[in-house]
Amino acid sequence: MIKVNVISNYNKWKKYLKNPNSYLDKRIKKLNRRNKLYNKKLIFFTLLLSGNIETKNLNKKFRKINKTTDVLSFPFYNKKDLKRKLAKNKEIYLGDIVINLNKIKFKNSKEFNFEFNKLWIHGLIHLLGHDHKKDKDFYNMQILEKKFLSYID
Repeated sequence: MIKVNVISNYNKWKKYLKNPNSYLDKRIKKLNRRNKLYNKKLIFFTLLLSGNIETKNLNKKFRKINKTTDVLSFPFYNKKDLKRKLAKNKEIYLGDIVINLNKIKFKNSKEFNFEFNKLWIHGLIHLLGHDHKKDKDFYNMQILEKKFLSYID
């Protein structure tokens, strides 16, 4: 079972997500119902809802890139180590995701929800050990993202 802890350091998020914990809990419950892969485990992550300044600072500090971005993922394990942990442990902390409100492109609330869901799911897939350094990996991540998005619609 996947769980999330949401932290918001940027007040402008309240305009778009009144209760981010509730919003994400509903979607993750749907994801858990359809994705049976982690049913017997408790895997959790933290999601930080942020803005440009904090995202830029984190990107610079941890990735050595001095610019803002839409989503950052900080996995605790690589894919191989995560598989080992999943085999041994019942509870696993996956890592952290940061989403920058100012980089979400939308015209209305429906578009906002879709774009926001794409970002946190993209981050979650990174926490699950996937990356997109090669074209093949990028393609595989896109397939998984679409699958997870279909689960929460």
